Amino acid sequence: MTGMPRIEIEYCTQCRWLLRAGWMAQELLTTFERELAGVTLVPGTGGVFEVRVDGETVWSRKAEGRFPELKELKQRVRDRIAPDRDLGHSDTPK
Repeated sequence: MTGMPRIEIEYCTQCRWLLRAGWMAQELLTTFERELAGVTLVPGTGGVFEVRVDGETVWSRKAEGRFPELKELKQRVRDRIAPDRDLGHSDTPK
């Protein structure tokens, strides 16, 4: 597992976004089970919802102004950890 990417999902506890973060973690672990060392949920405050791969932010609710669609989050994670990987139906345009 050493050297494999790690994902962190920081979510706002005040906003009760744990379930959303947990669901996204589950989806990422299922999709990238062989490419990831793990997904960590990080409690935060102040409306934060950020997804980071090895410390690099791939999604920020503050910067984007919204939550990610699961499809686009998977694409951004894939582009960072396994750019040649086909995501099947998640790769088709909206």
